[in-house]
Amino acid sequence: MKFITGFVLLALVAMPVGVCAQAVEYKVTQAIPLGGEGSWDYLRVDVESQRLYIARSTRVMVVDLASGKMVGEIPDTAGVHGVALVKVAKRGVTSNGKADAATIFDLETLKPIAVLATGGKPDAILWEPKTRTVMTMNGRSNSISVIDPVAAKVVGTIALPGRPETAVSDEQGRVFVNLEDKAQIAQVDVLKGTVTGVWDLAGCTEPTGLAIDLAAKRLFTGCHSGVLIVVDEETGKNVAKLPIGNGVDAVGYDAARHLILTSNGEGSLSVIAQKGADSYANVQTVTTLPGAKTLALDPASHKVYTVANKDGVFTLLVMEGK
Repeated sequence: MKFITGFVLLALVAMPVGVCAQAVEYKVTQAIPLGGEGSWDYLRVDVESQRLYIARSTRVMVVDLASGKMVGEIPDTAGVHGVALVKVAKRGVTSNGKADAATIFDLETLKPIAVLATGGKPDAILWEPKTRTVMTMNGRSNSISVIDPVAAKVVGTIALPGRPETAVSDEQGRVFVNLEDKAQIAQVDVLKGTVTGVWDLAGCTEPTGLAIDLAAKRLFTGCHSGVLIVVDEETGKNVAKLPIGNGVDAVGYDAARHLILTSNGEGSLSVIAQKGADSYANVQTVTTLPGAKTLALDPASHKVYTVANKDGVFTLLVMEGK
């Protein structure tokens, strides 16, 4: 996932373009100035502790969502792209893209525990519950590094047929990975450590953000060609394609509300309603800030978080749908 910098201002207004099946309309409810230098990338919500982890170039900022205040940082994470949360072990893991490394840290104290060498340019990162491992998507080496966060060691490497971006788990032993340079999705059997399928994304260039509907077995991939493509995770069939904003880098799925959300670098949040496994409709576009191309969704509160510069100040935007 590419970094964003810049200092821009855009009015924070919501512009509904349709009516959601559940009559949910999102709007920006808070703009919280956090400040600090550096670019930014993935966000991760810890639902239980109500903390938000923000990758900030050289460190990870940790924000208390109740107060909107920063409670600490994980330092020395050069080129950090994202954070995986390992709640069962009370640990977190960062993907440090410029250091070709991952930092394991304590979730309570935020203190680093270990630094591990990964493949080249680790980018997206996720917790894989079936194998109880953390996986980094390595953009320069076209691979996945498999990390045991308790033993604090790399336990495997999985080769990929292209440059990986965001990845998601079906929680049953399969991981799906966007291949940014090939406009494809790779299906990976993590128990065997092999790629078991590669599927084309018709009309897509540079797939970045990815989310999954575990119940309907559908994947939602956001493309820099301004489309969201819905993919059947069993067959790889492209079952729907919808327009979204430009510069997408993250996709979220609210399973309770059956809504897909894409954060777009142009300064918008696209909201798509899921009417059925293969039926979708654009329902709203929310104006955010230019550069706000990553998001985190809290599935409990249904709040959506994104970040960008506002008036030259790094700012957290909170969106709520009611």
